[in-house]
Amino acid sequence: MTAVFSHGRLRLYLLKLLDDGPKHGYELIRLLEDRFLGLYAPSAGTIYPRLQRLEVEGLVSHTAAGGRKTYDITDAGRAELRQRAAELIALETDIAASVADLSSLAGEIRSEVRGSVRDLKRELSEATRQTRRARWEAPAPSARPASTPGPQAELFDELDQRLAAFTVEVGRLMRARQFSDTQLRTAIRLLDGALDGLRRLLR
Repeated sequence: MTAVFSHGRLRLYLLKLLDDGPKHGYELIRLLEDRFLGLYAPSAGTIYPRLQRLEVEGLVSHTAAGGRKTYDITDAGRAELRQRAAELIALETDIAASVADLSSLAGEIRSEVRGSVRDLKRELSEATRQTRRARWEAPAPSARPASTPGPQAELFDELDQRLAAFTVEVGRLMRARQFSDTQLRTAIRLLDGALDGLRRLLR
């Protein structure tokens, strides 16, 4: 759980979200994820036990329909919000600062991912150029004129096409949504590993 929600502050924020209207657990998770721009999302194992404790304390109640519980704040819950209004303001300030920090970190990691993609593309392109140059400069087999492309030329073309498609797809994925720093760091490791493997293969 992100540090801004230490010391029972998550339960306070859940009350704040429920004060805006009844919600089921999944909605609360999505609202928190949206508040953190997709960079943090609590698990169901984090949210539901807290909702249960709030209900035991009489701060929220629930109704069940279609196998899903919808939670609503009680008068006692609203009274706690009023009593802790100053703490809630401080919490909102801390959340805004945390989001700014996470966004900055995510931007740095995305730059590293893009750099890894560019390096991979550059390495593959250079390896392809060198191999093609060696192929055309080598003596041609007597059975085929040097100017006639062989089956290997099709493989080089396919490699070029796969590389271009790879770059386009990674770019599309990067623009599609926000990612956690764990996802982006894993992506960097995967790209670095692929680049190292291709270097060993093509050199």
